[in-house]
Amino acid sequence: MRKKKQRTHIGGQAVIQGVMMRSKCGMATVVRDDTGEMQTEAVRITPPEQQAKWKRLPFLRGVVSFVSSLVLGMSALMRSSDVAITDEEEPSNLSKWMTEHLKVSVGEILSVISTVLGVAIALALFFFLPNYLTSLIDGATPAIGGKGSIWYNLIDGGFRLVIFFCYILFTLLFKSLRETYCYHGAEHKTINCYEYGDELTVENVKKASRLHDRCGTTFIFLVMVVSILVFALANWALSFIGLTRIGWLDQLISFLVKLALLPVVAAISYEVLRLLSKTDSVLVLPLKAPGYLLQMLTTREPDDAMIECAIAAFRKAKEMEDNPDSPERSFVTETKLSKLLSTMKSRFEKHGIDGSDAEWIVSLDLGIPRSALSQERIVSRRECKGIVEKFEERLTGRPLWYIYGDTDFCGYPIKVDERVLIPRPETELLVRQAVAVLKDGDSVLDLCTGSGAIAVAVACEAAKSKTVTVVGADISEDALDVARENARLNKANVSFVKADLFDGVRGRFDLILCNPPYVKSGEIASLDKEVRDFEPRIALDGGEDGLDYYRRIAERIRRYIARGGLCILECGEGQAQEIVRIFSETARCDFAMIVRDDADVERIVKIGF
Repeated sequence: MRKKKQRTHIGGQAVIQGVMMRSKCGMATVVRDDTGEMQTEAVRITPPEQQAKWKRLPFLRGVVSFVSSLVLGMSALMRSSDVAITDEEEPSNLSKWMTEHLKVSVGEILSVISTVLGVAIALALFFFLPNYLTSLIDGATPAIGGKGSIWYNLIDGGFRLVIFFCYILFTLLFKSLRETYCYHGAEHKTINCYEYGDELTVENVKKASRLHDRCGTTFIFLVMVVSILVFALANWALSFIGLTRIGWLDQLISFLVKLALLPVVAAISYEVLRLLSKTDSVLVLPLKAPGYLLQMLTTREPDDAMIECAIAAFRKAKEMEDNPDSPERSFVTETKLSKLLSTMKSRFEKHGIDGSDAEWIVSLDLGIPRSALSQERIVSRRECKGIVEKFEERLTGRPLWYIYGDTDFCGYPIKVDERVLIPRPETELLVRQAVAVLKDGDSVLDLCTGSGAIAVAVACEAAKSKTVTVVGADISEDALDVARENARLNKANVSFVKADLFDGVRGRFDLILCNPPYVKSGEIASLDKEVRDFEPRIALDGGEDGLDYYRRIAERIRRYIARGGLCILECGEGQAQEIVRIFSETARCDFAMIVRDDADVERIVKIGF
């Protein structure tokens, strides 16, 4: 075998039609679906450094690793089956009935049944059968010496090894399992290629060895060997205290003791495997040889498509370790609505995203109201594809309404993207206040119009009963493009002008509206990622104290507001009183009043002239 230039702790396993790779920080599973397309699922896991110290202690870490690998490995296997094993294009009558009445898919039931059968067969083959056969020989040959003797335990362990070897040979009869062994080979070859220091390409991976020191097959062999010694000691103890002479309970007691000692066996085996994997010395080759021989059976030469899966899984697992912002991903597969929602909300919670976004995504994509999401149903793979695409994009931090391209504001569809701020629900209060005071023939100016949401909503609402003139002003030409599109979309009679507040605006107006930038400059860095990294800073930054725009408006408003006119401004929490003071002193307004929003926050300032 070639000498390795670098080591990695990334390991994995073959799954159905694919490969799972696991690093310290993430687990990536890549599977080919029935169309031949590669699908990836990636989830973050807690790295060892962040786990409790006791979980990292020698021997205890072996138990933790064994349980963790078992749980995550089974999870990856079950998830891969959801993708690789799909129902036919036209579901059977049984499948339709189960989906409609039981709200479960045939695949889910088969997965549960196969898991239960797998555990039962494993217990029967590797615990009950060796114990039973050895007891028969012991009964026929008293010279063996009973459960407490070394001969008894060597025979018991020998049966276990023979059964394990025969089991592997038996699996080679099945084409699907031989294919899984090919993916197992692809997993080993990919890890070896990386450790050789070669670039991860299909051609380079092909040249790598399919044998690896940290293989699960080798681990199982070590478990078999170590169990002989551990179980021998246990049987000797049972024999010493007389528990092996209770008749029919003998087999049951022996089984329960061995089951209880499995963590001990796993811990010792893990430490042995760990030590052996740290060196390529020929001196330890005899200890590695049995594992290598078994790997010759459980790995086969993969084709290019299998290698591509292994490379993709390795790269994603490593990316999640190297880059904390590397997004999680999900398979696209048929699933229960409740399960899909639960998974999405759980992942959103880990990323600090409100769970309601998951409900919005599912609701909008399935075309059902959020109130109906509690009604269980099966989400088809086609439906799931669109949902997962939105879900993964939302995990990057991109705001939900940028993903969909529009949002609802006062009952009107408003298109939004990174050129404009997403209108907030609390801003609807400003629109209601404005519409309530409008008179027939009034002229309205909406400063910092952005997406044009305020101007469009006011124009549309006013048009129901009166005639008004509405102008929207903004310094950003990109924002004005969006605003004009929203006016056309809603057939709103609004004209737009490029202006830096009042610079570029002509005439006087009966009503001046504005939702200006009011976030303090020093607080922008602490905003949520979706606001900080995606929404335009020009629409957020209100200066050192967040009040720069209010001062500028107050300085010049008298030249643009008609006699008896009204100015209505939105503001941030805790700013209203200071804004009243600014307009009282600078603009010499006739009156000012504050309106609280539904959360009892002083949100709107109304100023009369």
